[in-house]
Amino acid sequence: MSLNRKLISYGFTDLEKSRRFLDAPELQGLNDDDLFAGLSAAANPDLALQSFVRLLAVSRKAASAAFSDDGRRRALFRLLGASEALGEFLMRHPEHLDVVRPGPASPAVVTPGELRAALLRSVDADPDEDNPVARVGGVDAYKSLRVAYRRHLTDLAVRDLGHCSPVDYLPVVARELADLAAAALEASLAVARAELGEVYEPDVLARVKLAVIAMGKCGARELNYISDVDVVYVVEGEDLDDTTTTRIGTGLASGMSRGVYSPGPEPALWEVDANLRPEGKDGQLVRTLQSHVSYYERWAKTWEFQALLKARAAAGDPQLGRRYEEAIAPFVWASSQREGFVEAVRAMRRRVTDNIPRDEEARQLKLGPGGLRDVEFTVQLLQLVHGRLDESLRVRDTVAAIAALSSAGYIGRSDALDLDDAYRYLRVLEHRIQLMQMRRTHLMPEDESALRALARSSEGCMVTVRPSAQSLHEKWQRTRRLVKRLHEAIFYRPLLNNAATLQPEDVQLTAEAAQARLAALGYQDPRGAMRHIEALTGGLRRRALLQKQLLPILLAWFADGVDPDAGLLGFRRLSESLGESHWYLGMLRDSNAAAERLCAVLSSSRFITDLLEVSPESTQWLGSDAALVPETFDEQWQEIQSKMSRHPEPGEAIRLIRLIRRRELLRIAIADSSNLLSQAEVGAALADTDRAAVLGALHVAEKQVFSQEEQLTDVVVMAMGRQGGREITYGSDADVIYVHRPFPGVDESAAQKQAETIVARLAALLTQPCKPPVLAERVLEIDAALRPEGKQGAMVRSIDSYREYYRRWSLVWEAQALLRARPLAGDDDLAAEFLDLIGPVRYPQELGESDVREIRRIKARVEAERLPRGADPSRHLKLGRGALSDVEWLVQLLQLRHAHSIPALRVQSTLAALEVIEAEGLLPTEDVATLRESWNLATRIRAANVIWTGRGSDLLPSPRRDLEAVARWCGYGPGSGSELEEDYLRATRRSRAVFERHFYGY
Repeated sequence: MSLNRKLISYGFTDLEKSRRFLDAPELQGLNDDDLFAGLSAAANPDLALQSFVRLLAVSRKAASAAFSDDGRRRALFRLLGASEALGEFLMRHPEHLDVVRPGPASPAVVTPGELRAALLRSVDADPDEDNPVARVGGVDAYKSLRVAYRRHLTDLAVRDLGHCSPVDYLPVVARELADLAAAALEASLAVARAELGEVYEPDVLARVKLAVIAMGKCGARELNYISDVDVVYVVEGEDLDDTTTTRIGTGLASGMSRGVYSPGPEPALWEVDANLRPEGKDGQLVRTLQSHVSYYERWAKTWEFQALLKARAAAGDPQLGRRYEEAIAPFVWASSQREGFVEAVRAMRRRVTDNIPRDEEARQLKLGPGGLRDVEFTVQLLQLVHGRLDESLRVRDTVAAIAALSSAGYIGRSDALDLDDAYRYLRVLEHRIQLMQMRRTHLMPEDESALRALARSSEGCMVTVRPSAQSLHEKWQRTRRLVKRLHEAIFYRPLLNNAATLQPEDVQLTAEAAQARLAALGYQDPRGAMRHIEALTGGLRRRALLQKQLLPILLAWFADGVDPDAGLLGFRRLSESLGESHWYLGMLRDSNAAAERLCAVLSSSRFITDLLEVSPESTQWLGSDAALVPETFDEQWQEIQSKMSRHPEPGEAIRLIRLIRRRELLRIAIADSSNLLSQAEVGAALADTDRAAVLGALHVAEKQVFSQEEQLTDVVVMAMGRQGGREITYGSDADVIYVHRPFPGVDESAAQKQAETIVARLAALLTQPCKPPVLAERVLEIDAALRPEGKQGAMVRSIDSYREYYRRWSLVWEAQALLRARPLAGDDDLAAEFLDLIGPVRYPQELGESDVREIRRIKARVEAERLPRGADPSRHLKLGRGALSDVEWLVQLLQLRHAHSIPALRVQSTLAALEVIEAEGLLPTEDVATLRESWNLATRIRAANVIWTGRGSDLLPSPRRDLEAVARWCGYGPGSGSELEEDYLRATRRSRAVFERHFYGY
């Protein structure tokens, strides 16, 4: 066999470089067969060969001694092929090669006491003392400590890499790594005491006790090979003032960190991170026990109690450490009852995936979907929910917690085994990746040779065939998918089990445990939620069996919404309405996107839920984006004409017209919730729906009137306000004015009376109850207050009357109102004639200063008188400072001034007018952007108020829950209610400044 073929068969990848190292003079005199036998055990034989040659160059005697023994040789090459960093440590300190030795099949466990004693002796401190003091200090002490630490780390790595089953050995490795870190902290603290002894009197220093509380993985005794060590410090001074105690405690904590992390001849070990202390980076580095307790009683956030779940006295004064553990335990196990626990849980879930660079997400072992954090989140949340009453769950490390949850009946046995296996496997991969360079990383390598080496090192010493990179990737992906499935199975499925359908491996929670779990998910009425679940899954019908299969993930999706209780209730009502409908069950089973959309709207929108409950067949739209495209006006009008032709009776016809409008409102709202429509498209679609309904109602009214008397006049309905601008939201009134034109030769008073009858009938048809009623309808209110002379004027006028009125008595506010006039329904020729009539009125050749003053006066009066009593002007979406009214009045003032000379300004839409204003330079670009932002956000919030509550409101909500729901609809992420509030207040504040500058001239 050629050398190249031999190298390939042994797993080498860089053949040229490896051939050069094989020719190195350091290898002369060594048996080639022994060399390749040793290299066969290395996960990365290229690296193992290079490190061995360098080791021979440094200390041939020590390296040759390890090579000459078969067992030591294989252990050495396993280490050198798995960790370049530990290989370099042995090159710096070849005298420690004696730890590289073969171990028994079941390696002995090194106790925490043995590790503590060894590291304390490295700095010449007495291990028998509770608060030992080193007899050496400075750089020499740091070096001795770090070398001793790495000696034990190398010993552990040799045992780990030599174990036949790394996943079984993982808990031992993780515990020993945490105990080794705690021993290093203890030894470094002893050095810090010695160094402070040069500053303080010995008796003063001896009266200060410092306890080092390990958090995170170190606290749980499940540490990685390389990781920050999270700590919290507790200080106590006997008969010393607080200032002195704090100063000495801070000196001890800082000195301890310096011992393990400062630069030096022997590289730093890892960073000591104290950011989990009360108040984080802004808080005191050290605190007394009473100060800690006071903080947790009064100011701590819920996530801080989750962090305390792992807290353990690891170094320093043991009695003080134990008192700290005893003092904080009640806070941890009562945290699930705290106000805001659900929001904190959701924030914890978001932190799983937040801030992961897009290019890293697919490679993440820890933070990506199906990663380690998913396992830890699931386990810790179950501990917090159920550990309040069940003390058997009060354990720190993840592996023990999984076992405790299974033993106590909170996780099924098979699920617990799967979760434990997945967690151990992911941790082994994490360990092997970090072991290579001793760098903090949680990313799977991309290089194929690195993947092959990882596959080999993670499989155990008994594997003789080198696994491929592909097999590793496939196993990792299977594990990720398993973890994602297990989160659903473990957390939600036990809620569905009942005694009649339990399988031997299933979990049946007590009623109290099930309700606690639902409460942790955000259900405000856990008992009611359990009733809904029982109703949905009870019995043996096909629907119940399918819903039992689907509900775990549906419950999770409901929990992601703002109101999970409403979501579950709405789902129950829908399911009861649709019964065994094959399309409904098939959609839930086969369309993940449709089911998720359904859960999202049911748990976030009372408006949509109410409409779905009365028209459950519309649920099928959720499975198709095409079905959610709003129908055009022409399509709706064609359908309405067909209905009217088949149902000539006015009551039947108008009911069908209103049902069509209700259906289209629902379609638009669902499309909006699915981000299929822009805000402008929503406004246009809603306007088309209202237009079709008004036109249909006008035809019904005219047919009803003309069936009793001869037609004397034509009528047209002109849209005004936001209806005219096609910028309405859900539940907007229809601002209109009515115009009629008597037929030639008819009695004008009779024509006027007929027109009044028609418009009165029109309004009644759209607003009065139908028989049978149109359930959950958002009635289209008709508002004609913008007619000449306002509410005191005639409801409908002839076109000649309008002509005379606008010529003789028209006020400037009426010209302003006409800026948005647009034909809505009725005779097209009459509409065109009316538009020609009002053109010179709404687009005057010149706007006098007196008119400008009058507009300003009216606006000031509106602000002073029309704002509801007690309303906060900064939160009113319509009349508030910088809100809709400010933007629209400024735009309309500019239209009155310039639309005569700039025809492009003759538009009804505020946003369209702003585009022209910007293009024509009537306002600076940055001011237009400010106005547009404020108007868009206020409009969106108004729509969200209706969607969330089913009722209209012109106020930015203050209750946190309402604000959260509105923020979600406005496109903000979970937990962003305060962000929306800040954005709105900032946007309207800036908008008001622009308005005052250009409207009032301030």
